[in-house]
Amino acid sequence: MTSSVGSVVVAGVDLGASGGRVLAARVSPDGVSLHEVSRFPNEPVLAGGTLHWDILRLYSSVVSGLRSAAASFSLASVGIDSWGVDYGLLDSSGALVGNPVHYRDVRTNGVSVPVPASSLYAVTGIQHLPFNTIYQLAASLGTPLLSAASTLLLIPDLLAYWLTGAVGAEVTNASTTALLDVSSRTWAVDVIDAAGLPRGLFPPLRRPGDVIGPVGELPGVSGVPLIAVGSHDTASAVAAVPSAGPAFAYISSGTWSLAGLELTAPVLSEESRLANFTNEAGIDGTIRYLRNVTGLWLLQECVRCWGPAAGSLESLLLSAAAVPALRFVIDADDAVFLPPGGMPDRIVSWLSSRGLPAPSEPPQIVRCILDSLALAYRRALLAAQSLSGRHADVVHIVGGGSKNELLCQLTADALGLPVLAGPAEATALGNVLVQARSLGAAPGSLDGMRALLRSSAGLSLRSYSPTGGVAVWEAAARRAGLG
Repeated sequence: MTSSVGSVVVAGVDLGASGGRVLAARVSPDGVSLHEVSRFPNEPVLAGGTLHWDILRLYSSVVSGLRSAAASFSLASVGIDSWGVDYGLLDSSGALVGNPVHYRDVRTNGVSVPVPASSLYAVTGIQHLPFNTIYQLAASLGTPLLSAASTLLLIPDLLAYWLTGAVGAEVTNASTTALLDVSSRTWAVDVIDAAGLPRGLFPPLRRPGDVIGPVGELPGVSGVPLIAVGSHDTASAVAAVPSAGPAFAYISSGTWSLAGLELTAPVLSEESRLANFTNEAGIDGTIRYLRNVTGLWLLQECVRCWGPAAGSLESLLLSAAAVPALRFVIDADDAVFLPPGGMPDRIVSWLSSRGLPAPSEPPQIVRCILDSLALAYRRALLAAQSLSGRHADVVHIVGGGSKNELLCQLTADALGLPVLAGPAEATALGNVLVQARSLGAAPGSLDGMRALLRSSAGLSLRSYSPTGGVAVWEAAARRAGLG
């Protein structure tokens, strides 16, 4: 299917764990061009011992960005993507009950549900993460907050509700909850019942490309259709992987790194569960078979802790490139690195407590982080291929991490595979392409959308070829217990 209209301009709202932005995109038969309209922070708030999202400030920033976009462009539609698992609760009148809680809050520590892990995985296909929505809800059982709730809306769906008044749950984000049947793409009512959760919390599901409804009373944007996209940011990012064939692996690299393969069916084996792989819903019925890897969070937290005294990120990366490879290696996925604060000390402590050499200065810590991330990517992608029976002959790194040249080269070296880095704006591109397709301005197939993206004049990809052998990486993996 080819596009049936000449070109459109759509607005993409792309929200991440540390910041958000609103972009306007022109999509035409010649490709996609992006224009950043606004950028804003997304800072959590600790209140009463609980870490919350500042959801009203976030919504205000989205509204302001959309107004600015509409002032400069004639918008054909709007789409919203964000991180997964977190949610807001509405009461019977449609009012928000409490503030959405941040997934890094400690309330889910040690929380379990009365569903055997193997049974839960066989239905939902979702890896065990302590902050999955099912555990957040389990932590809330018996509280006045949950008792007052009538509807659960994931973050993009909550913002969509405030913009349009329409209630629903987009399936790619819903799949991150561990409450969706990954095979039928319907709510897993048996799991919901077994977990002691009310079925009525979960709204009707919608698919990427569905029109949610017109934006309400918002000057300049009122009446513009809001279209469901791959509202989980990784779903949008994977849709914009500019692959020319099926034999690829991807790493969506940001605060988190999502490393895996695009499949046509989930892998629900016990081996897959024990390897902690997840099967999240993707665009057009695809499966994002991946593992969540702690990503640039480690580096972001270290830079925040050091402050300006350590120098710019660019200077730190340059100095880190001169540090001998694989001298310091940690398990980047260790849960000790999940909370914020004191990251450099935790990295040193992790190594020292195991009798391993530890870095003593910022460039060494940066090199430790990047080497360790490359090893974590290696572990995840080798396992993904083995468990799925699918081979990858190239690795696409998309998202902000695609601009980190040292990390991209280390990833190529660790895997012994070529790496194609870019686009950095993959999430926004996937968002706007799904909107444009719904409007008839982009190809109907995922392959067609990727081909349109590759033809875009502004697309910049960088290639990295592996240097040396992988034996040194295998040895380093064994030292860090990464197998």
